[in-house]
Amino acid sequence: MIQAETLELLEWPRLCQHLATFAATKLGVAAALDLEIPATQAQTAELKAQTQEAYQLESRAGGALSFEGIQDIGTSLQRAELQGLLSGEELLAIATTLAGARQLRRVIDSQADVPTLKELASQLRTYPELEQEIHRCIDDRAQVADRATPKLAGIRVQMRQLRDRIYQILQGILQRQSNAVQEQLITQRSGRFVIPVKAPQKDAIPGIVHDSSASGATLYVEPHSTVNLNNQMRQLLRQEQAEEEAVRRALTEQVAAVKPDLDRLVVVVTTLDLAAAKARYSYWLQANPPKFIELGEPELAPKNPEKEDEEKEDEENSENSQLLIRNLRSQITLRQLRHPLLVWQQQHEQGFPVVPVDLTIGPHIRVVAITGPNTGGKTVTLKTLGLAALMAKAGMFVAAREPVELPWFDNILADIGDEQSLQQSLSTFSGHIRRISRILEVLQNKSQAEGEENSNLPITNSQQQEEEVTDTQNSVSPLPILKPKLQIPTPQIPITNSQLSIPKSLVLLDEVGAGTDPSEGSALAIALLQYLAQHSLLTVATTHFGELKALKYQDSRFENASVEFDDNSMQPTYRLLWGIPGRSNALTIAKRLGLLASIVDEAQTYVGGASQDVNQVIAGLEAQRRKQETKAREATQLLHQTEKLHREVSQKAAALQERERELKIAQEVAVNEAIGSAKSEIAQIIRRLQSGNQTAQNAQQATDTLNQISEKHLPSRQQPAKPKPSFMPKVGDRIRIPSLGQTAEVLSGPDANEELSVRFGIMKMSVKLGEIESLDGQKPETKAQLAKVAAQAQALATAKAKQAAAEPAKPNPEIAIRTANNSIDLRGARVSDAEIEIDRALSKAVEYGVLWIIHGKGTGQLRRGVHEFLANHPQVSRFELASQKEGGAGVTVVYLK
Repeated sequence: MIQAETLELLEWPRLCQHLATFAATKLGVAAALDLEIPATQAQTAELKAQTQEAYQLESRAGGALSFEGIQDIGTSLQRAELQGLLSGEELLAIATTLAGARQLRRVIDSQADVPTLKELASQLRTYPELEQEIHRCIDDRAQVADRATPKLAGIRVQMRQLRDRIYQILQGILQRQSNAVQEQLITQRSGRFVIPVKAPQKDAIPGIVHDSSASGATLYVEPHSTVNLNNQMRQLLRQEQAEEEAVRRALTEQVAAVKPDLDRLVVVVTTLDLAAAKARYSYWLQANPPKFIELGEPELAPKNPEKEDEEKEDEENSENSQLLIRNLRSQITLRQLRHPLLVWQQQHEQGFPVVPVDLTIGPHIRVVAITGPNTGGKTVTLKTLGLAALMAKAGMFVAAREPVELPWFDNILADIGDEQSLQQSLSTFSGHIRRISRILEVLQNKSQAEGEENSNLPITNSQQQEEEVTDTQNSVSPLPILKPKLQIPTPQIPITNSQLSIPKSLVLLDEVGAGTDPSEGSALAIALLQYLAQHSLLTVATTHFGELKALKYQDSRFENASVEFDDNSMQPTYRLLWGIPGRSNALTIAKRLGLLASIVDEAQTYVGGASQDVNQVIAGLEAQRRKQETKAREATQLLHQTEKLHREVSQKAAALQERERELKIAQEVAVNEAIGSAKSEIAQIIRRLQSGNQTAQNAQQATDTLNQISEKHLPSRQQPAKPKPSFMPKVGDRIRIPSLGQTAEVLSGPDANEELSVRFGIMKMSVKLGEIESLDGQKPETKAQLAKVAAQAQALATAKAKQAAAEPAKPNPEIAIRTANNSIDLRGARVSDAEIEIDRALSKAVEYGVLWIIHGKGTGQLRRGVHEFLANHPQVSRFELASQKEGGAGVTVVYLK
């Protein structure tokens, strides 16, 4: 089968082996090694959702899935269903698997945003009663425990007592006949207790000989005195075995009764382990989830200019002259795509660094022809693309940079490598043709199957519109040829099977048309690629034929790509260049691989001039492309720097706005505090007037106090601070002398008498410090001014001291006193009951302004509940723990609004 052959060609089994190393159970390892490719896109979507959610859990702290205790119990379940008898090890494995599955379900249920995994975990039935029964009957050594049944416990008690009697008798014989025994040892032969006796002295200990040593020097004898006891021991042993078998039989029947659910448990656990393995593998590979591109609406394919005249002659059938094709809605994007097997080889096998490739294929492109030198990476590119498509179908992440966008291919078919076989009489060319024939057979079968489904599909009205198509096929003119407009005449035109039956297949062809005459091989390759352009969604082919490089300029569905070759180092760089055909560089590669230089030089003389000219043009295009890529990288770096600078400026602007907001809030708080303080002081004055004798003197004092409060809190009443004179002339400064109306230059600073020398014009003179000013009008600070300011401050301080002495002593502010009316004891109460009592107490304590709550210390649970309730209560202004003398951490003081 070509699909299975393609998997082998792309080394899919090797990738599955790498994936299996990330599985946690034997079930997961087996599933990874035999990883199947889904047949429908819906199955792929389900698998991708599982991988994405498992990836999320692996990225969270403590959220990774644990599969501890889960074992492969499939064989045991089958034997239980067939009424077989399970061993203790198998029963114990079933119990630990049930416990592990329950823990796994608990972890998944505790996580958010994992609906797919929760749906899987909901199908797990773990039967805790069965697990408990197994652990009750089977101990950690996988043996049936004494507690399994009372009968078994009684049998084992008898066996221990009987064994002690046998040991006691045999120990006595060993002591009495120490010369006759080989060593002081009691052992068993055929389930009976015996002692080793020297062969020459066997008559010293009468009994039954059950065995002898290899040399014959030792006989294992069962003394006659223990024969009956050994017989009883054998009977008890058979009874014990029968009872153990009965216990295991009962447990096996319980397992068989729930086998369907346990089978489902095994499937679900395997699915979860496989999803976790894919997630871990993707994390290690630094891969990203793929996004599948859907097909768009059917569109008219471009006409062939050579057939345009024939179509004009038969206009009535013009609607059938073009095929309706469905292009992708967006381009295929696989940037920095890496081959996963090469990444593994680099990490674990000390391989070479992996060079990523960029695959960006337009939605209308059906065939990509990759050219370039041998050993340049063309085949690796094919395999990388093929593995990426397979990994995406299997629900795995793709080793490429985001975004990862590609179609869901229903078939991935490849012809890579040499199928030459002497046994089957296959040459290189015939091997390729036979494999390609099998690929075409799959495409034809798929087309027929899809054609039957689409046989009655009509064209929608949105497709009945005029189209203007340009093409340059077979034209020497550099200008495009304008095609005539095509009108689809009728609103409902049935589409034939061949028009919409293009399968969504990916075809990978290595060295297409090789192995035969170049002219015939290239002709066959052109015909094959044109056929695949119509019958597959995407075909990627490697070639050395120059004729295939020209298909891009004849058919818009074709595209060229090439692997880069460094002319300086004369080696390939393994980078993929798009839009430019590559040079084979066969002679250069041959020389680098060690072929005689004389042969290479001789071959160079046979290369045609036209071929050299074409290679020079291609080399020039490659150089120009490298320059453009360098400029693009520099522009990208500049853009990143600009974006970084923009983010920093935005962050600073946001910080400044936040700082401004905080300052405004702080100012509002300060204003509110000032208003509250002023109101409190005014209220005290009013209470003092109301409580005392209302004399004129008291009224005047109250008025003065109110004026002081207004001067203290009202900004309009506050005197702005006068700017301090800070000007002091220095040598070289320009000053103004107001009395003379002149501007002068300072020649020397002020002396002890506050005089300084100045010059204006040709005149020099001495002036007092108080007679000058700066050019902006500032006066210097003289000793007289300093003395005057000091005297004013002293006088103001004296006046305030006299006024304070004359005023009567102010009463102390009200002190909150703890009484029985503003205290509540909640010790021993529940938090819910305490909240009700606190709410009642707060309503009664409004007139006191403060409430003492006694909640005790204890575990602190009641205190935390009380504090949480108080923090959200509208009547509470603030609360704090009482001082040590009032109860400390066991009492909370609440201040009311």
